[in-house]
Amino acid sequence: MKPLKILVIAAHPDDEVLGCGATIKKWTADGSQAYALILAQGITSRSGEADVREKLEALKNDSLEASRIVGYKTVLFEEFPDNRMDSVDLLDVIHKIEAYIEKMKPEIIFTHHHADLNIDHRITYEAVITACRPHAGSSVKSIYSFQIPSSTEWHFPYHKNAFSPNTFVDVTKTVQTKIAAFSRYKSEIRETPHPRSAEIIGTIAKQWGSVANMEYAEAFELIYAVVK
Repeated sequence: MKPLKILVIAAHPDDEVLGCGATIKKWTADGSQAYALILAQGITSRSGEADVREKLEALKNDSLEASRIVGYKTVLFEEFPDNRMDSVDLLDVIHKIEAYIEKMKPEIIFTHHHADLNIDHRITYEAVITACRPHAGSSVKSIYSFQIPSSTEWHFPYHKNAFSPNTFVDVTKTVQTKIAAFSRYKSEIRETPHPRSAEIIGTIAKQWGSVANMEYAEAFELIYAVVK
């Protein structure tokens, strides 16, 4: 595979690892360049005012450590409110994303699934799809959506629109790197059987691998691809 320029657009710190961390490691090891754009602050919906700045800084440091492990060249942080992106004009989010795409000119974008439990994830998807309308001169050739354990699969009322992957990446050699990277998120990792435990992250990759006759895989929905 020829080297690619990849932009992962995620709502919160840790989504950029949970969603596609093993794929990013696989592709950056082969010469591709990957960047992560994180739109919302993360953690503030769970923190009191007194300690919010300290926790945000710790979360950002965790993100930078994790990004180095999976191979991101840069992590870009915005400051939209955590779990309250519906309080922001969608157009403001779209314009932010458009500016980064114009500057970075990615060929592939990974982002959230449209039928996710988390409101920030759903808004991120809507903003990405709008910002990536195909037009002359656009660098974006394909968009993939990913699942986030303990969020995408918990959106029970919307089962008809549930995550239904059609693209599978063999991550047999890199799934443990993904787990190691996510383990840097000390405030986010959980104990088994929680979906965000190290064991279950591996189990999810093994499940998707079985679908595609691989040992371990990450699964994605291809939203669109432009082929010339």
